[in-house]
Amino acid sequence: MALVLAIDIRNTRTRIGLAVDGRLVSQWAVPTDSAETADGAVACVLGFFDALARNLAPIEKDAPDAIDLPESAPLADGAIIASVIPALTGVWSDAARRLTDARPLTVGPGLKTGLKMNFSDPTAVGADRVAEMVGAKSTYGAPALVIDLGTSTTFELLDEAGAFRGGIIAPGMKLGAQALARGAAQLAAVELRAPKSLLGRTTAEAMQAGIVMGEVARIDGLIDMIWADCGYTTPVVLVGQHAEAIAALMTHAVTVDQTLALRGLLELYAANTRR
Repeated sequence: MALVLAIDIRNTRTRIGLAVDGRLVSQWAVPTDSAETADGAVACVLGFFDALARNLAPIEKDAPDAIDLPESAPLADGAIIASVIPALTGVWSDAARRLTDARPLTVGPGLKTGLKMNFSDPTAVGADRVAEMVGAKSTYGAPALVIDLGTSTTFELLDEAGAFRGGIIAPGMKLGAQALARGAAQLAAVELRAPKSLLGRTTAEAMQAGIVMGEVARIDGLIDMIWADCGYTTPVVLVGQHAEAIAALMTHAVTVDQTLALRGLLELYAANTRR
C-alpha cells in the first residue's frame, strides 16, 4: 500500500491531500502562513494524520475506507508540491523530505506534465493552474474550462486537443472587497454573500450586490466570450472559495470540484515516478 502526500500551497490557503494507491482518501485545508517554518509544516501534517487516525472518511469512490496509518516517520512513501509562494516552496519541501524520507516532486520546470502549453512562457504558468489542468484533462477530457476562485479569479482553457490555449487572471472577490473598503472612507468591509435582492437597500447590501453578483456576471460573461473566441463550448469546472455559492447563482451549468488540483498533483506524481 503506497501513501502519497499532495501539497497545494496558495496565497490564502494550503491544502494537504493523502492518497492511498493513487486514490485520494482525505484532504485538509489550513491558512497559508508566510512565516511558516519546516518544523511548523511538519507539525501541521502530523496533526492531519492524527485527525485521520480518529476519523478517516474517504472522499473518492473505490478508495479504501480503512487504512493503517504509520505512527512515526516516514509517514508516506512520497510527496508532490505545487506552490505559488516561492518562499514557502523550500519550507514545505524540507518538511516533506522529513516526513517521507524521500525528495518530494515540485511542479515546475523539469516535471513532465503531459500538457502542451500554447503560452509564450510556459514556465510562468502557476503550479496550481498546471495541477488543475492536469486534473481537468484526466477527469473531464478536452476541451474544458477551469475557473478558480481565490485571491485572483483565474480561467484556464484546455482546447479540443487537450493543450493549454491560454487564460484570464482577474482580482478575486475578497481582493475586490478589500480594495473597495480601503479606497472609500465611508465603506466598511462586508461579508461575501449574495444580497437579499439585486438592488441593495443598505450600503452593505449594495456592496454585496456589486462584489458577489458582479463576480457572477463577470464569470458568466467571460465564459460566453471565451466560447465565442475559441468557437466551441466546453464543460466548465469551478473550484475555490465560495465556488458552491457562486455556482448556484450562475446562468451557466458548472461542476464544482474542490479536489481537482490535488487529484491533478497525484496524476503528476504517478506520471513522474512510473518505472
